[in-house]
Amino acid sequence: MLALTAELIDRPSPSFEEAPFTDWIEAELRAVAGLDVTRVGDNVVARTDLGRAHRVVLAGHTDTVPANGNERARVESDVLWGLGASDMKSGLAVMLDLARTMSEPTVDVTWVFYAREEVAAVHSGLGELIEVRPDLVEGDLAILGEPTGAVVEAGCQGTMRLRVDLVGARAHTARPWMGRNAIHRLAPLLDAVASVPERRPVLAGCEYREALQAVAVEGGVAANVVPDAVSVTLNHRFAPDRSEAEAEAHVRAVLAPHLDEGDAIEVVDVAPAAPPAVDHPLLAGLVARRGLEVRSKLGWTDVARFAALGVPAANLGPGDPTLAHTADERVDRAALDRCHAVLVDLLTT
Repeated sequence: MLALTAELIDRPSPSFEEAPFTDWIEAELRAVAGLDVTRVGDNVVARTDLGRAHRVVLAGHTDTVPANGNERARVESDVLWGLGASDMKSGLAVMLDLARTMSEPTVDVTWVFYAREEVAAVHSGLGELIEVRPDLVEGDLAILGEPTGAVVEAGCQGTMRLRVDLVGARAHTARPWMGRNAIHRLAPLLDAVASVPERRPVLAGCEYREALQAVAVEGGVAANVVPDAVSVTLNHRFAPDRSEAEAEAHVRAVLAPHLDEGDAIEVVDVAPAAPPAVDHPLLAGLVARRGLEVRSKLGWTDVARFAALGVPAANLGPGDPTLAHTADERVDRAALDRCHAVLVDLLTT
């Protein structure tokens, strides 16, 4: 598995430039007997049709973030270094090996290799598949090969970006009492944001941790002008027990005491949370048999897209999530082998 992961790393696939890598993946899948292979754009789906009672979807994104001096694979003992080693060429290697070798699974299997996950959601290859051919990604359970250290990370938190605009009145800085400083108005609002009690709901045994953070501020006219406008961008991560509307209402309630006439709040973008699927019989059985650790996914992943389709989904991949997108991205042989064995169990028991 380490050698196959190294081979995938040495086939570059930065976002929007996945086509050559996808060509190679498609050719490898078409060489496997018994797989029905479909390509949509730079996304490839391979499916068995064995008439099994259940279908499991194994999905992973083919793109990486830009290189950071780590574009080539490097193996030292049982550790592989390189771009995508964690996120997520290692997960793709496990998927590809299973597609090549899994001749008699006890479930039907769908392998989904999709483009453009590391960029804005509007460009998502999985989103493209769901829009054009949702039938290709349907199943009873989906496993995303996102880096989890070969443990189950259940569901995912939703994410919301909001822009808050506060108004003031311009004046000369020598006579500030003649105006109203919009930037100064941020102080109590930011204090309120920073003071929001951390909400940590436990769902299906998984503890989620909500967060509200100010991530950008824009304002100012000139060094001698009291500013009449300022905007702050907030990022809110919300647990799966809240809808997008409930999450927005929560943020608005935090901000309301600090808003005046003329101020505005705009939801710039939002992606829903996904509930943990740990009670699904296929996943629950796997966790019990293998003694797997189960924890919450605090970030957002494409399990939410599957959940929106009515497909329970979880994250499970060999990579270390804390190393994703870093120059020190790496994966070790033990994690690869452990993840591979877990997925073999899922597909054959």
